[in-house]
Amino acid sequence: MSWMEERFPGIGHAAKEIAEHKVPSHTLNPIYCLGGLTLIAFLVQVLTGIFLAVYYKPTVAEAYASVQMITYEVRFGAIVRSLHHWAANLMIVLCFLHMLRVYYTGAFKKPRELNWVAGCFLLLLSMGLAFTGYLLPYEQLSYWASVIGAETAGSLPVIGPDLKIMMQGGIKVTGEMLSRFYVLHLMVLPAITILFMVAHFIMIRVQGISDPM
Repeated sequence: MSWMEERFPGIGHAAKEIAEHKVPSHTLNPIYCLGGLTLIAFLVQVLTGIFLAVYYKPTVAEAYASVQMITYEVRFGAIVRSLHHWAANLMIVLCFLHMLRVYYTGAFKKPRELNWVAGCFLLLLSMGLAFTGYLLPYEQLSYWASVIGAETAGSLPVIGPDLKIMMQGGIKVTGEMLSRFYVLHLMVLPAITILFMVAHFIMIRVQGISDPM
């Protein structure tokens, strides 16, 4: 830290302060680890997603074939794909359980209201990542699940019809839906999620961990 501080004044001091920050004893309870476990699941998603993106081809003609190639031909492809799949499910479950803990321990109250709002957005973003990623294998199950999702979005009042067309890339489901979900899943939603995570962790660092009930 002294070496860093000498070359980049302020950075080494800040890193040392974070490293030496004391954690309240009541957080030894496993239910206070759910947020950190959600972060780990997200990091697994990022690492395995980069691996999958190297081989995946986001076109109607090649999407399914590329997923089959990853599963059966690429070395460790089946393991990485399984990790990506289960980490996605685990991330949503852990995020939901984390929010239940925050709610039932009253940790959403003043002065942590904005942190609660950020957490709600993170849950929605996690579900959005799962929904957009579900279409990418482009098999019968994922295709029709995405069609149902678009129909559900289309039933919303006022914005529903336009939202459905935006998701599908037209009146009917076409290859545009696959390309749009691919961009959302790999670029847009992860970037927004990371921004909300950074804001979430900064607020936790500033306000501290809430006291037990």
